[in-house]
Amino acid sequence: MSPPPPALGRGRKRAAQVFDEALDDAELAAARSALAQGRWQSARSLLARTGDEWDRRGHRITVLAKETYCAAWAREWLLAEPDAADAAVLLALALVHRALRGKEKPDRARETCRGAADRAPDDPTPWLGLLLLERSLGADDDVTRAFEQVRGRYADHHHAHHLMVAALAERGGGEGPDPLHEVYDFANWAAEQAPADSPLAILPVVAHAERYRVLAAGGHESADPNASGHWVGRRARLVMKAAFDWWLEWEQDGHPRRLIDLNFLAHAKFCEGRGAEAAALFQRIGEHATPAPWSYPDRAPLPAFRAARASALGTA
Repeated sequence: MSPPPPALGRGRKRAAQVFDEALDDAELAAARSALAQGRWQSARSLLARTGDEWDRRGHRITVLAKETYCAAWAREWLLAEPDAADAAVLLALALVHRALRGKEKPDRARETCRGAADRAPDDPTPWLGLLLLERSLGADDDVTRAFEQVRGRYADHHHAHHLMVAALAERGGGEGPDPLHEVYDFANWAAEQAPADSPLAILPVVAHAERYRVLAAGGHESADPNASGHWVGRRARLVMKAAFDWWLEWEQDGHPRRLIDLNFLAHAKFCEGRGAEAAALFQRIGEHATPAPWSYPDRAPLPAFRAARASALGTA
């Protein structure tokens, strides 16, 4: 017997309104709501329409997979359609998120990801699932191997690059500022390798924010990013100017995770003290705040986002 749909209490509704990982993907939000009620056919149709848009597919499957009962509904889908590769990939990502919540054995999630990869050999999403898992529960080598598998299938994978930057930023710990830290080399290399219109151009800003998270947690930077010199040094100025200039010319507003990049860029510009430039970004973000990087290093993200937005818009 299938489990009942999860209860939607006030706290969950309020959190969903504040930080919705579907971002501005209305089709994804609708399919997620249907999946929460056991209507997996909506997810089936959504993923069939998504096809091989790998960034969008990874985004949609990752968000669907976080639904509490997603694994049960994905199994039901597989019972109805045993050869459905989309169902196998969705189940794999669902088990990854269950493992990250301590509700599933990590090895079982790994095995399911590899099985899904066998069913869909061109799809980077099962390997994205492994990367998510190893990022939290694996060793450095496991993270690197999973990333290479994603990149071998889609070299510009947005989510995978963000995960790799976060992992690299933690290497060496928070022993002190290091302008030659390997995360900067990686981010610059990835941005240079990407096509001219790729949002990976923002990756050096993400690297700078992730390094701030690690340094502030280690006590080597102020826990208040506005008071930290991390955002006003020479490297920061070069990184921020290049990324903002690129964004002004970017014409691809349809990227599924672009609002994550805009939050990173708005955070950086605000911490840099460039209120007018931050205001332009906040206008584009609207209400689509993301927990990272506003939570860095250990802050309540929503008040931090709202305070920064109010200040920037007031300056503008």
